[in-house]
Amino acid sequence: MLRKCLTTLVATNRRQMQPLARLMHQQQGLVGRPPKILITGGLGQLGIECAKLLRSQYGSESVILSDIIKPSQAVLENGPYIFADILDFKGLQKIVVDHRVDWLIHFSALLSAVGEQNVPLAVRVNIEGVHNVIELAKQYKLRIFVPSTIGAFGPDSPRNPTPNVTIQRPRTIYGVSKVHAELIGEYYYHKFGLDFRCLRFPGVISSDPPGGGTTDYAVSIFHDALRHGKHTCYLKPDTRLPMMYIEDCLRALFEFMRAPSEQLKRRVYNVTAMSFTPEELVNELSKHVPHLHVVYQPDSRQLIADSWPQVFDDSDARRDWNWKHKYDLNNLVDFMVKDVQENYINVENGKATVSI
Repeated sequence: MLRKCLTTLVATNRRQMQPLARLMHQQQGLVGRPPKILITGGLGQLGIECAKLLRSQYGSESVILSDIIKPSQAVLENGPYIFADILDFKGLQKIVVDHRVDWLIHFSALLSAVGEQNVPLAVRVNIEGVHNVIELAKQYKLRIFVPSTIGAFGPDSPRNPTPNVTIQRPRTIYGVSKVHAELIGEYYYHKFGLDFRCLRFPGVISSDPPGGGTTDYAVSIFHDALRHGKHTCYLKPDTRLPMMYIEDCLRALFEFMRAPSEQLKRRVYNVTAMSFTPEELVNELSKHVPHLHVVYQPDSRQLIADSWPQVFDDSDARRDWNWKHKYDLNNLVDFMVKDVQENYINVENGKATVSI
C-alpha cells in the first residue's frame, strides 16, 4: 500500500539527497550509473515501500523486487519484479550476474511467532538463506544489508536500556537466526572486507496487515479498532517494547546504506524511535475511537515479549551516522488512523466502520 507520508518522504529525499547519491556512485566506482539493487523477500512488510523509496532516488529500473510469491498488478507496474528463491544459490548467482547487482537488501525471513510454529523451515529460510546471500555478496563484492531485531536479545540481556553491545541469548529461533546473521556478517567483514551492514529494528508499525511478529499487536489493533471498535490483545497491558513507524524505519535504512563505510564504527547498530505498552497505545488510540474496548488475553507471545528489550539504546547510531527519528507515539497514532482508514476501511464496501 502506497502511503501519503511515504510519498512525502520520497519527495523530500529526492530533493535533498540526489547530490549525495551522485557522490556515493563516484565513491563506489559507479560513475555514470546508479547502484543496481536487489531486494529479497520483497513482498513482505518493508520490501515494497523500500523499493519505492530507493526507486525515487536511483530510478525504477535500478531496484529489483524479488520473492517467491505471485505479485499483484500494482507491484508489476511500479518496477522490475523477479522470482528469487534464497535457498537456490545458483539461481541467485544468475540474478546478480544478469542484472549487474551492486547492493543486496535481504528481507527474506520467518518472523518470531511464525518461526516458533515451524522451526525447521525457519532454520532453512533464516539461516541457510543468510549463508547464501552473504557468500553471494562476498563473491560478487556487493554491499549487503541484513536487518536484525530486538528479538536478537534474550532474558539475560539488560532490558531498560538495551545497549548496542551486550549479552545476547535469545530463546526463539528467529532471535537465534538473527544473532547468527549479525555474527557471520561481521566475520565476513573482518575476514574478507565484505561491506556488511545491519540494523536491529524494533517493532515496525505500518498499515499493512500483520505478518506474524510478536509486536504486530500494534498493527492489528488499528484494523480492529477502526472496523469493530474492539480488540483482543495477546500481550499484557503493561508490556513495554521498542517501536518505530515505517517511515522512520525506511529512512534509517536508506541513510545507513548511503553512509560512507569509514564513518561506521561498527557493522550492527540498534535503531529505535519510542517505547510504549499496549495500554499506552490504547489510551492514545481512544482519542480517535472513543468507545474502543480492549480485552487482554496473553498467550505464548507474552513469553517472547518478556525476554525482549523494553527500551533500546541507539546512541551509537545517533552519534556515528546522525540517526534521528521523526515519529513519537502521538503522531504515529495520527498517521496510522488516517492510513488504515483511507487505504483499507474506506475501500471495503459493505463493511461497517467506526466514526473517528
